[in-house]
Amino acid sequence: MIPVSSHGKPSPGGLSEPEQRTATRLCVETGILLLQHGAESALVETVTRRLGLALGVERMEIAILANAIVVTSLSERHCITTVRRNVDRGVNMHMVTEVQRAMLDVEAGRLDVTGYEARLAAIRPLRYPRWLVSLMIGLSCACFARLAKADLPGCGLAFVAATAAMYIRLFIAQLHFNPLVNFFVSAFVATSISGQGVLHKIGAKPEIAMATCVLLFVPGFPLINSVSDMVKGYMNTGLSRGMGALLLSAATCAGILLAMSVWHLWGWL
Repeated sequence: MIPVSSHGKPSPGGLSEPEQRTATRLCVETGILLLQHGAESALVETVTRRLGLALGVERMEIAILANAIVVTSLSERHCITTVRRNVDRGVNMHMVTEVQRAMLDVEAGRLDVTGYEARLAAIRPLRYPRWLVSLMIGLSCACFARLAKADLPGCGLAFVAATAAMYIRLFIAQLHFNPLVNFFVSAFVATSISGQGVLHKIGAKPEIAMATCVLLFVPGFPLINSVSDMVKGYMNTGLSRGMGALLLSAATCAGILLAMSVWHLWGWL
């Protein structure tokens, strides 16, 4: 079938309007999938543009906003624009990597439009069991406590507090609560558990466990993406991500302060 333009005349080398619409829809779905799972803005724009060009579009224009993505495709002087709203799905580099691989397969000619659409629909987030993630986070916080010269009882206290806090954090996230509420409650639990070491003199330096068991709440990935976006010229998304990270940090601090007030743990400061 010879591609035709939007005026119904054959246009060799171009895309027909239905084909252009399909390519535009796949591009915007690709971009929003990357944005939802924590990819930086430059990567989102690059992958989306390269996919559109690989699918036969002459030119791609992408605008990435704080909570949406706008994609415009141009082919044979025919312009199609579509918008998708961004809903945060949590950082998942497995999703980002699989989408990139699918785009590279399209560029290499191993996938056509139908194959790419099926490939994109088949991508699912890879998630480890909740108990395994909680144990590994608890172990990492215990290692930080050990690096800070905590004794074995103090490391054990940090392990228990961080494991419990991470399990609660994942459980609350599964219920789709606001992340600020999630971080507030989880930080309160972590500080409350580790604070028992100060109250009951568990270990030589139980205050180290209090300081290290909340390291799991540091929003490192959003902060890194925020700086990266701003350095590369995406001020809108960079400032948005940076403010989100600051709000998560503020919620964490509020949870810690509440726990210290409830259990009267100010004496060790």
